[in-house]
Amino acid sequence: MDRQQAVAYVKKHLKNKNLFKHVLATEAIMKKLAEDLNEDTEKWALAGLLHDIDYEKTAKDARQHSLLGAKMLEEQGISPDIVYAVRVHNEIHGLERKTNMDKALYCADPTTGLIVAAALISPNKKLSDIDVDFIIRRFGEKAFARGANREQIKSCSELGYSLEEFIGLSLEAMREISEDLGL
Repeated sequence: MDRQQAVAYVKKHLKNKNLFKHVLATEAIMKKLAEDLNEDTEKWALAGLLHDIDYEKTAKDARQHSLLGAKMLEEQGISPDIVYAVRVHNEIHGLERKTNMDKALYCADPTTGLIVAAALISPNKKLSDIDVDFIIRRFGEKAFARGANREQIKSCSELGYSLEEFIGLSLEAMREISEDLGL
C-alpha cells in the first residue's frame, strides 16, 4: 500500500477531522524519527498514518483498539512489522515493543496531542509560535493535555533521545505539515 492508498483507506475508516489530523501528525513524526535514526522512512511513516485505523470502531472498547487495527491491516497485506507496531502501540495489551519502529510509534502517538495543545494556547494558535522550552514547561503541568501520557512520551529514551531532543524533532516534523494540521 502506497501513501495515497493509505490516505484513502484512513479516510474511509476515520471520519473525525481531528483524528485524521492526529494520524497525519503521527505520520510526520514517525518519518522524521526514521530519517534521524537512518531507518525506512516510508515504512515508519505508513505505521504512523495507519496506527489508529480502528479508533472509531473501538472507541467504546479500548481493549479492542489496536488489535482490530492490526487485523484490518493484515487483511490489507500490510507488512508484518507495521502490523506489529500498530498492535503494540496500545499499552493496555502489555505486548513487548521489540523494534525501534514499535518504540517510536508508542512515544510519538501521545506527543501529537501535547504539541497541539501547546499550540492551541498560544495567541495565534500556530506551531510556529511555540518552542521546545514552552512545551517542556507545559509537560510538567498535570492538568495540561491530560490525555498525553507523559510516561509514554518519556519512553523516547529507549530510542536514545532526551525528552527535549524528542520534542524538538516532533515539533519540527509537525511544523512541516502545519498547513495540513491547521496550525
